[in-house]
Amino acid sequence: MSSRKRQKDVSGHTAEILSLVSGLAGRPEPSFARDTNRGKNRYSPREYIVANTDTMSEDRIKTAEAKMGFNSQYFITKVPRSREVHQSWITTVMTTLYASLYCFPIVFKSRPDLLLCNGPGTCIPLCFAAFLLKLTGMKDVSIIYIESICRVESLSLSARILYYFADHILVQWPQLLKKFPGTEYIGRIV
Repeated sequence: MSSRKRQKDVSGHTAEILSLVSGLAGRPEPSFARDTNRGKNRYSPREYIVANTDTMSEDRIKTAEAKMGFNSQYFITKVPRSREVHQSWITTVMTTLYASLYCFPIVFKSRPDLLLCNGPGTCIPLCFAAFLLKLTGMKDVSIIYIESICRVESLSLSARILYYFADHILVQWPQLLKKFPGTEYIGRIV
């Protein structure tokens, strides 16, 4: 797969998460959120985690943040990918462990209230770290995974892994709710 195609795929996930984040300003408090602050800054500071090989998402995040007008703080942190496109499953174990070495300190340092993710395997070590914080009683982190609009008939590998320990798996197609009753149907977000 060409580098250009891979960038478009990653940017698709970025567009979805930015659409969701931009919708948080001025909306009623979602049922899964625990933050009692109101207004545009209730989800601040935000930390965006992107793969270190993703060359487009950082610019898209900066542009979107400027357009959203949150006037709040955000950070962009780059981490190694858990798995590259077409990488063998055997070597994925090692690259996921390597990515976890970067992700665990990030999550343990920031201790987020909410981990909102929709991406490919890059989010798995982050979610594992957040789940460990919750499991040890160090911080009760809400883990919410939004399945991509592209997933019409089946869940992605990331969603299938997170299905068992994320607080919410949100899907954009009603047929996924029927196949996977532990998910929540939210309709189209983009």
